[in-house]
Formats: sequence, C-alpha cells, structure tokens
Amino acid sequence: MADARPDPAGTDPGPPAPPATDTWDVIVVGGGPPGENVAQYAIQGSDRTAVIVEAELVGGECSYWACMPSKALLRPVEILDTARSMPGVAGAVTGAIDVGAVLERRDSFTHHRDDSSQVQWARGAGIDVVRGRGRLAGEKAVAVTAADGTTRTIRARHAVVLSTGTTASVPPVPGLADAQPWTSRDVTNLAEIPRRVAVIGGGVVACEAATWLRGLGAEEVTIIEPAPALLAKLEPFAGEILAERFESQGITVRTATPVERVERPVVAATGVGRIHGGPAAVTAGGTTIEVDEIVVAAGRTPASKDIGLDTVGVNVGAAHGFVPVNDHLGVEGVDGEWLYAVGDVNGRALLTHMGKYQSRIAGDVIAARADGRPLDGSRYRDVADHDMVPSVVFTDPQVASVGLTESAARDKGANVEVLEYDLGAVAGASLARDGYKGRAKLIVDRDTETLLGATFVGSDVAELLHSATTAIVGKVTLDTLWHVVPSYPTISEVWLRLLESRR
Repeated sequence: MADARPDPAGTDPGPPAPPATDTWDVIVVGGGPPGENVAQYAIQGSDRTAVIVEAELVGGECSYWACMPSKALLRPVEILDTARSMPGVAGAVTGAIDVGAVLERRDSFTHHRDDSSQVQWARGAGIDVVRGRGRLAGEKAVAVTAADGTTRTIRARHAVVLSTGTTASVPPVPGLADAQPWTSRDVTNLAEIPRRVAVIGGGVVACEAATWLRGLGAEEVTIIEPAPALLAKLEPFAGEILAERFESQGITVRTATPVERVERPVVAATGVGRIHGGPAAVTAGGTTIEVDEIVVAAGRTPASKDIGLDTVGVNVGAAHGFVPVNDHLGVEGVDGEWLYAVGDVNGRALLTHMGKYQSRIAGDVIAARADGRPLDGSRYRDVADHDMVPSVVFTDPQVASVGLTESAARDKGANVEVLEYDLGAVAGASLARDGYKGRAKLIVDRDTETLLGATFVGSDVAELLHSATTAIVGKVTLDTLWHVVPSYPTISEVWLRLLESRR
C-alpha cells in the first residue's frame, strides 16, 4: 500500500455506505497506515471480514499532515540548493522558488485532504469503513460516535486493534497555548510563508520544518531547543553538523535554551494553514524575539485518553499514556488474546514504517489465531523494533540512522568498537556535490563482530540506510561485509572505507 495514493480511475467513489452489519471478525480503531495494514493482513486470503473506524481521514496523519506533505515541501528546497551548489549549473538557476507551485504539488499528494481514494482502496481489499470516533465498550466491543452525535456499538468475533496514533504536544509555557501556535499539522499545510518564525523544539519535525520554511522564503527562522543539542537522541555529531549547516543558511539555532513565556495580544485563528492576526513575542534564555508565527514541535502525546481502555481494565498512567503491548502486539493486562495496539499509540517506535511493520506482524498473528494455527513460525516470534529502528531526518544534510548510538550500546554493556569516516573524502560524495560535508559512524559489537548501530550525515545518505538496516537485523559479520563490494564511484564506498579504518 502507498500512502496518499492517487485514484487510478480518476473517479470519486463517494462516501462509503453504512455497512449493513454490526459484527466483523476484526475491528480496527484508526485508519492510518498501520490501521490499513493490520486490517489487510488479518483478512487477506480468507473469508474473514474487517472494518476500519476513522473519525477524520482514512490514510491518517502520515498521508495528510506529516510524511507526505512534509517531504513534498522539502524536496524542491533540496533540489534547488543542490543545483545552486553545482558549478556549471548554478548560473542556469535564476529567480526565486515558486512557492505557489510547491504548495500546489504538496496538495496533489494529500488530495486536498480528500480520502476517497483511500476508502476505495479499503473497499477493494474487502475492508469496510465506518466514520466516527471509536471507543472500547467492553470485550470485543467498540462504541462509534458519528459526527451527528449518534452512537452505535459494533462487535468483533476475533480481534480489536487500536491504531489511534499520537497528537502534537504543546508544552505548558506561560502564554504559549493562548497564542495558538502552529503544530506539525499547521506547518505542513501552511498557505503562506511567514516572514519571521520561531520553531520550538530541536527534533526531527522541528529541523525539517525549519528547513522548508527557510527554503521557501521565511526571512528569519529561529530554532529554540531546551536540550543541549539538535537531534539530541542521535549521535552528537549529527546535531553538530546540522546546526553548522543551519547557521550557514541563515537559520538561528539556540540550544540549551528553554522558552520562558510567549505573548500574543491579537490572534485570528482560521483553521489549518491559518495566518494569525498579530505578531508574538517569544522569551527564551532571557532574550525576547518578535515573530509572525510560532511552530511547536516539542513531542507527541499518545491518543489513548478517551478510547475506553478503562472498560477493559487497562491503565496507561505508568506508561505515560502509551498502550503497553507484548511482542505479538497484544495489549498487556487483557485476557483472551483479542486486543492489540499498533503504531505510535503503543510508544515502541513513533515512525510510520515501524507502525506498518508492527501491523504486518499483528495481522499475521490475528490470522493465525483465527485459523487455529500455532504461532511457531519465525514471523510470529517477536517484533524486532526495540533497538533496530531505521529513521531519516530529511534536512540538508540528511541524517540517517539505525540501531544503537555509541552511548546507548555502552549503556547496555556491549563491548563496543567505533568506526568513523569523513563522507566528504569518498569519491562518489565529492562528485555528487562540491564541498560535500558529512560523516559516517558504525557501532561494532567486538564479541560477535556484528553491527549494533549506524549513523550517516550528508547529502543523499538516506539511500545508505537500508543496507545498514539489513546488516544489523541480519547480524551480518564484518568478515562477510568485506565481500559486499560497493560500486564505484558511489557514496556507498564509505562502507569499504569504514571497514578499512579498523586495520
């Protein structure tokens, strides 16, 4: 399945007719990519039935407010910057970026927040769609409240899956909530580029948003991060290289700087992509700056507060609101092996691809149990996402990582060896971009001679990540990696250089 996929027929099937039944084999609460995947995998190749309950748009956060629109905004900025840095090409690039065309292309990927093609896909896969907000109402029961306030209770024969995701967090900074700042949904769906922007946070969303805001014409962009570095959960050099690049692009980076208060006397909210009616004063680290817009990218809150977990005896307070699951994605503390939670709501890995991975596992488990088959195959044993989560920050430069950082590996007691190499010294990198700056780092387990982690920072390094993930998940030894020959001249040659560095 592709997210935000186009309608190949070019037709709108219209809203789904209310299903005639109130009972399905599998009920999925939440229609984002994980919800779609678990429904598909639970019923494919069988006569089982499934329904997705969705209060907003089928396709979820990723398709309309996160992955798809953000990457559609980032790619033009990346292409333009690459062209301007290439001798012989830079002179051919004149004028400013066409913001209107960029926003129009973004909207084509989100279908202007129209989910009819997603619904059409679900129907084609044998999955029903019920519009409304789903809430557990006891064992294998879900109460669905429609937009008109009416409620119906639907029931599952085999399984209920929670796939409700997360929502953007707004820190309790005095005046911040009253200033109605943009969250990730607003900044990916902006209609105009603010002139002056404060971005509160220094993680993936904050860094990507700062990249496209500056690239699309924001004159002043200031990142304010209370942690001591950008991308603080990754290898330290990643945040250092990115901060240096931001400063060269005119983005101000203020780390180790908590926001103290926000003042905004005039606010005119007009919905997603809104433009507020007045400037805001943001005080951080004892200094006040005036901005036209504030973007809050300070973490996510699990959407588990009002989904009826209390009706089945689940308390998520100790897990900070995340729904705890076992390695089959079954909700802990619930008897009968009927309740599952996939994707961001379980807190294991807040990434779309990991949610879809979990959903494939959960769907297979549900199908096996429905068929009375034992869970004795390797595909059912566990979910390998604890330490082996691949992720990419699509900034310029890109930051790609998988597995453990050096500090995390040492904290786990591993016998660590570190291999590092300057990516700019690789022939393929210098051909790709003049003045290429980047770095690669591998974390090796000396006892097993296998990789525990990998981090790459530089232009176009996202495509290096799958090979690293394969090596880590597959426990490929360094002796074997010596025979995995990289093509020349490509950036992948860094693998050879890293291995040579331990001689």
